[in-house]
Amino acid sequence: MAECDMSGSCCTPATPASPMEPVRFVARGTHTIEQVDLPGGEFQMGDATGDGNWGDGEGPVHPVVLSPFSIDATSVTTTDFAAFADATGYRTEAEEYAFSAVFHLALAAGPEDVMGPAAGTPWWVGVRGADWRHPGGALSAAEADHPVVHVSWNDAVAYCSWAGRRLPTEAEWEYASRGGLDGARYPWGDDLPEGAWPVNIWQGVFPAENTLADGYLTTAPVRTFAPNAYGLWQTVGNVWEWCSDWYAPDYYAYSPSADPRGPLRGTGRVLRGGSFLCHDSYCNRYRNSARSSNTPDSSMANGGFRTVSL
Repeated sequence: MAECDMSGSCCTPATPASPMEPVRFVARGTHTIEQVDLPGGEFQMGDATGDGNWGDGEGPVHPVVLSPFSIDATSVTTTDFAAFADATGYRTEAEEYAFSAVFHLALAAGPEDVMGPAAGTPWWVGVRGADWRHPGGALSAAEADHPVVHVSWNDAVAYCSWAGRRLPTEAEWEYASRGGLDGARYPWGDDLPEGAWPVNIWQGVFPAENTLADGYLTTAPVRTFAPNAYGLWQTVGNVWEWCSDWYAPDYYAYSPSADPRGPLRGTGRVLRGGSFLCHDSYCNRYRNSARSSNTPDSSMANGGFRTVSL
C-alpha cells in the first residue's frame, strides 16, 4: 500500500490543506439533544496532578470564571447529524475529500479503497469512502445512537449554525467535564476503579491488540457509561470533541480569567476528551485537563463534538 500523507498527532491525524470554505446556515433546524444548564462560576483550569503531556500546554493551573451556559448532555449523534444533513444537503469535508482516516483494526473497505498508512502513525489509514455515514469505509454503516465521527471543525460549526448553537469554548468544556470536581483527573475522580470500566478507552497492547474489556473496539453509544455529577455523558474517552478555540500551547500563561475564548489566531482548533484509542502507553489524554488540536478541515474516526447555547 502507498503511504497516505496525513500529518497530525498520534491521536488525530490531519487532512491535507484544502481551499474549501466552511458552509454556514441560517439557524433553522431543531436541536433535540437533552440540555444541562450550568450556573457558571469559578474553577481551577489545567492539570493539577502532574499528568500533563509535555508540549500540550496543560498549565499553569489558573482560575477561570465563566458565565452561565447550557451544554449538550451527550455528543451529537449520527441521528442528530443526519437530521441536519438531510434537511440541508450538507456534505462534510470527508465527503468532499472522498476519504478520511480510519483506525487499522476498524477497516471495512475493499483493498482498492485503502490508500495506505499515515506517516509516523501507521495505525491510521487513509480510506476512500470513509465518512460519517460509513465510519470504517464503504462497507460499514454508522449506528444511530453513537457519536457522529469523521466531522471536521468546519462541519461541526455548520451544524451549529443550522441548529442555532455554537461549539463550547475550551474553558466551558473543561468546567462541564469536571462536574464540580476541581483538580480531579477524570469526571468521576482521580482513579480508574477496579472492575467495570467507567470509560471507553483502549485495553490491551496498543495498537495491535484490544481485549475489549470495556466492550468496544471503536465508539460506544453516547449513554453507555455513567454521567458525571453535572449529568454529562462520556466527556472523556469515546470521541475527541471539537471546541471553538484556536489552539496555542502557551495560552494558559496569558489567558484572561473571565470567559476566555482562546487565542485570536492559530493553525489548529482545540480538541478535548480523548477517545476510544487512548492508552497510557502512548496517549493518556482521556483526562479533564488534557488538550490536543487539529486543523479545522481534518476529520477522523475518533472525532466528534457537542454544542452549547448561544
